[in-house]
Amino acid sequence: MPRGEADTPTPDDEQEPEGPRRATLVALVVIVVLAVGGFFLWNQLSKMAAIQDCVWEGRTNCAPITTPSRP
Repeated sequence: MPRGEADTPTPDDEQEPEGPRRATLVALVVIVVLAVGGFFLWNQLSKMAAIQDCVWEGRTNCAPITTPSRP
């Protein structure tokens, strides 16, 4: 084996394997989807809790009712 041959990297040594990078990307996407879903769920539950509190206090106009506009 000539001198310097072991020190020079081959093209295969420079590239990272595809598997770990893809697994990291998939994990990141799953975490983002869970975070967005959790935020949406938290927002909806907060709105429902506010309406429930209003009803428990005996009020009558707690939830807005939307009516379609007539053309």
